[in-house]
Amino acid sequence: MELMGIKTNQIFFNRRGYCFPYLALIVCMGLLPLCSLGQVGKPLPLWEKGYLDIHHINTGKGDAAFFMLPDGTTMLVDAGASNRPPGGPREMDAKPDDSRSPGEWISRYINHMLQGQPVEKLNYMLLTHFHSDHMGGLLPGGKISVSGGYKLAGITEVGDLISFDKMIDRAWPEYNWPIPLENKDMQNYRQFLEWHIQNNGAEVEQFQVGQKDQLALVHQPQEYPDFEIRNIAANGHIWTGVGNNVRNHFPPIEDLTEDLPSENMCSIAFRLSYGRFDYFTGGDMPGLPSAGSPEWQDVETPVAKAVGPVEVNVANHHAHFDAQNEFFIRFLRPKVHIIQSWVVNHPSPSTLSRMLSERLYPGDRDIFATNIKEETRIFIGSGIEQIKSQQGHIVVRVAPKGESFKVFILDDSDESFNVKAIYGPYTCD
Repeated sequence: MELMGIKTNQIFFNRRGYCFPYLALIVCMGLLPLCSLGQVGKPLPLWEKGYLDIHHINTGKGDAAFFMLPDGTTMLVDAGASNRPPGGPREMDAKPDDSRSPGEWISRYINHMLQGQPVEKLNYMLLTHFHSDHMGGLLPGGKISVSGGYKLAGITEVGDLISFDKMIDRAWPEYNWPIPLENKDMQNYRQFLEWHIQNNGAEVEQFQVGQKDQLALVHQPQEYPDFEIRNIAANGHIWTGVGNNVRNHFPPIEDLTEDLPSENMCSIAFRLSYGRFDYFTGGDMPGLPSAGSPEWQDVETPVAKAVGPVEVNVANHHAHFDAQNEFFIRFLRPKVHIIQSWVVNHPSPSTLSRMLSERLYPGDRDIFATNIKEETRIFIGSGIEQIKSQQGHIVVRVAPKGESFKVFILDDSDESFNVKAIYGPYTCD
């Protein structure tokens, strides 16, 4: 590596005769921010202004992604806590362990990464859809909030431990589409929202498809005119790619006697852009309807047309067999795929094959997964070795102005947050 025409591994001497590498000199001079470096075996350097950090937090029990935006705006997308009984060959082990709940581990992770920030809170929390591995599911004997009286599971536990300004989901305030959402998890979630609205001044909004200012920078937006989060899809409504215009991909509900849209099909999707860097996440949206199902149940294809090429794609539905269809992969053609996996069939062998196929789009691509179970390795076979990292938190760190990014893999066996591996830098197109 060279900087200012000098190789960074050169040795320099100061006036007192002490020698040190040039790389240390340029860090001390502020020419190269500490957070851009990172070192295997050492804790991940904390976020610095101008950088974009996206942390895919692994608890082994669902999805959670924490965002530190360039001006310090913070956002959490999902806080999964599967309500399936623990143990058995199908389920992942809890990470770091089962001494705490997923909501606690997520909160502790976020609090660590917020160290030194002027305000240690979440500006936004967003739920892509209402399944336990994304919002948290209630278990018998679960903890109850001391202040609010609601049960603590996933998103309600994070919101109990870290203050937040605004919650965004797909169905506020009626929660009645495509059918009334009345199960115990939803009743508890709504009690959580009502308490925080009344007692903490929290705001709740429904995700507005087509908009680019609902998830906006809140501190110094004027300094980052090349940053945007575009709301792509939810509830079958999909951005057209023109202005804020939206079209409805689903047929009218009143015309359907069966095959109502599933919760996964209603998932929120958005594209984050920072300079030349683009990132897509779409919850559990499917792209391969089951045999005999209507074509409109493929949500990925029209979404792909709206999104276009990206640098990083979070695999829909944990790279399950019904997601990441050929059209979607060909249109997005990411340099990095991220799989937030928590059961043995994440990823599906057929889906992994599509993600790796250079017949769909040429060039290199790297795949990272938060968990790969031994049974999964056995089932997929040698192809599993093409997944670059198979265990750990996955952090995407984007350089100022979005010109390049790196991927850091963090140890998830404890709270050291030590870097296990570093990939990149990747150049943004």
